[in-house]
Amino acid sequence: MKQYLLILLTLFLASPIVLSQTVQQRPGATFEVSEYGVDFQADPRLILVMAALDAAGLDTAPGRQPSAFRTKLRKDLTNLDPDLRARLRTFYERNRLPAPATPADQAARYVSLALALGPAPSFEAPARSEDLPGGLLEVLDFAPLVQEFYRRSGIDEHMVEYVRAYQAEGDRLRAPTTEMVRALLTYLHTRPLTFSTERVEVKDPSKKNSKEKKYTFREKERRFLILPDLLAARGAINFRVIGDDYYAVVPEGTDPTSSELRRAYLQYVIDALVLRFNRDIAQRREQVKQLLTERQKAGAQVSPDVFLSVSRSLVTAADARYEETRRLEMLARESRARLAAAKTEAERATIGKSAQAETKAIQDETVARLAEEYEKGAVLAFYFADQLKGIESAGFDLANFFADMIASFDPVREAKRPAEYAETVQRALAAREARTAARRSQAELNTSTDVRESALVRDLATIEDTLRNKDYTGAEARLREMLTEYPREPRIFFALGQTASLAAMDATDEQVQAERLNRALGHYRMAVAASSPETDKAIMSRAHESMGRINAFFENTVEALKAFDEAIKLGDVRGGAYKEALEGKKKLNQP
Repeated sequence: MKQYLLILLTLFLASPIVLSQTVQQRPGATFEVSEYGVDFQADPRLILVMAALDAAGLDTAPGRQPSAFRTKLRKDLTNLDPDLRARLRTFYERNRLPAPATPADQAARYVSLALALGPAPSFEAPARSEDLPGGLLEVLDFAPLVQEFYRRSGIDEHMVEYVRAYQAEGDRLRAPTTEMVRALLTYLHTRPLTFSTERVEVKDPSKKNSKEKKYTFREKERRFLILPDLLAARGAINFRVIGDDYYAVVPEGTDPTSSELRRAYLQYVIDALVLRFNRDIAQRREQVKQLLTERQKAGAQVSPDVFLSVSRSLVTAADARYEETRRLEMLARESRARLAAAKTEAERATIGKSAQAETKAIQDETVARLAEEYEKGAVLAFYFADQLKGIESAGFDLANFFADMIASFDPVREAKRPAEYAETVQRALAAREARTAARRSQAELNTSTDVRESALVRDLATIEDTLRNKDYTGAEARLREMLTEYPREPRIFFALGQTASLAAMDATDEQVQAERLNRALGHYRMAVAASSPETDKAIMSRAHESMGRINAFFENTVEALKAFDEAIKLGDVRGGAYKEALEGKKKLNQP
């Protein structure tokens, strides 16, 4: 027993208790997420552009029932000028991304356009410039169509209620987002920098010809803005950084704890640290470039930007380590509960081995995630992950150690990472493939089961039509054929019982009637025997009640009471015969 407790202790220590601590706050104060840079906005620009895109023909949820908001929008735009709708569609079709681009891919460039537009009511487009992102430049000419759409569609009359719908989704996101932010900042033991300092030139009008330039500094607010998008493709989070504003555009129903939104907020926190310690990073510029050059020689497409590499490396490391500690903490909690419930040494041994194997799999997956990003240019991801292990349980602020971390990495050591992680990555990839194969097999099984279930329901419905025509012989013959295809299917046995019972009701000969009722009893017993208490309670309830009625007809009171009691014991299940069994038992007990 001690060795299994030791395993769980190891697990518990491997998942630091920092996740249960809280970011330091004023005594009695609540955690207000706005103090940590986060705000929720319903952006009319985004609503307008996505509405125009819907009118142009982009369906971000193909094959699914339109959402309530999309349905209302389309109803409101029923009378949109056909010529304007055609021109919107023509632009969209002409600028479609080639296959295999998804609806989310198609929409992403237009999200960038929405965030680049000026405020209502002009929604002025930015000037064409090489400084604009390539994707935005490709759809920049959609802006005049959007402006015309706003003026002529009548959407401005509905904008207030649209904004309220978006605000309601923002309100839903607030509580889970607050918990996500609290957990991340607790893990990092830090507070984000919510202001940046900007150096600006001061012009003195009294000294027009002076060549001497004077500068001052001013603070600018840094914001992490969460923008709900009720017209976005499900699961597709768009993240944009524009100056000091970080935009996370999230579709309806998003779970804020998802890795994309979590990584976006981590980037908001870490980018400020990279900027704050840019001189320290600049002093190690050549060493980082050395590692990036090694990646380029290996054939990887990486950015030569040293600061981007450092930021990306720390974001990757923090996200991977946070996820690992969270999963290990959950595993430790589950394993402790299972050990407490175990009754034999063999059970405890099995739980201990399973916990060890799952711990190894979680750690392998962390290495694989770090390796993927390392090969894309996050060349300090492993180094930062190792450093984070050291400060996780210590409770020290990440910002206080950032400069030391930058000063201490060894480029020779970091260049050896690919050789070190190769075997672990292969193991993690094999585990991923096994999980994918298992999910695929389960999906195929579910599909096969659904098809089979539909066929059975359809065949049983046909039997009901046959019984309505009182073709009892034909119904019984078909049901017996179905038993060869669906052996031990309780619904078929029950249908056979019903067939025999109905045939008995039409019999005029008492001996024939009794034979058919006894045959029905046998079928009902088989229906109960073939049923699962977890999935077939309704069939069991109806079969017991039917047996009670037949035994009552035969005046087998004891057997009838037993059958009714069995039906009553199952409870008032949906589709069952609870009330009928109560009534049947009541009649038997009457003098």
